[in-house]
Amino acid sequence: MPPTSSRQHGASATPSPDVPTPTHAEQARTLMYLGRVGTLSTQSRKQPGFPFGSVMPYGLDAAGQPLFLISNMAMHTQNLQADARASLLVMQAPGSADVLGAARVTLIGEAAPLPEADLADARELYLKAYPNAKYWVDYDDFAFYRMSITDTYFVGGFGVMGWVTADDYRQASPDPLADAAEGIIRHMNGDHPDALALLARVHAKIEASEARMTAVDRLGFHVRLTTTEGMRGTRIAFRREVVNKREVREIFVEMVKQAR
Repeated sequence: MPPTSSRQHGASATPSPDVPTPTHAEQARTLMYLGRVGTLSTQSRKQPGFPFGSVMPYGLDAAGQPLFLISNMAMHTQNLQADARASLLVMQAPGSADVLGAARVTLIGEAAPLPEADLADARELYLKAYPNAKYWVDYDDFAFYRMSITDTYFVGGFGVMGWVTADDYRQASPDPLADAAEGIIRHMNGDHPDALALLARVHAKIEASEARMTAVDRLGFHVRLTTTEGMRGTRIAFRREVVNKREVREIFVEMVKQAR
């Protein structure tokens, strides 16, 4: 599953050629897969020309397009009935007070009621993600809407950003470590901070008094480093692609042994 192309922002930071990184499309799909709630912005009927923001739980169809279960009485639903254009912002939970360092993605598109043929699948998918929705999913005033994506903008933190075409987004897959990443990060930061500092010194040539992993994926990981010159971040590549926790453990053992 090699990295795929995505349109890059002109001012975006790009990794060096020897540090492979998942594409913006893959990272956007992963963030949407892990997310549960976003901010839905619709076109206000009461104040034409102004956006109207709403907290919005969502599910995802097979192409990564958001599914909403919304009431006809809700202001955002009334806005969508008048103008289907909308955006959905989803953020990674910040691991520190540095909110702007967290990844986020904005999907832009049109949200419309699902056709009858797609309702059964949407109902099953949504209830799997939100079991409590069983209490209102069959109410007459609730309906499923799907956002058909027109464009996507991904921000991976400071200096990492870019547009992703709708086709690239739909064709990308969530990272295979998505479900395991939180546990891996917690384990490495809790039990092996010295190993992270060692790998940063050997692979990134950065001396650090403290190192904390902030993200991990099939191709490598990010660390935030405390140095004599202040906080720094860097990415370190795995020696080969990994797809599960066992392979992550094996590759870390190999890399630490080699570094020592």
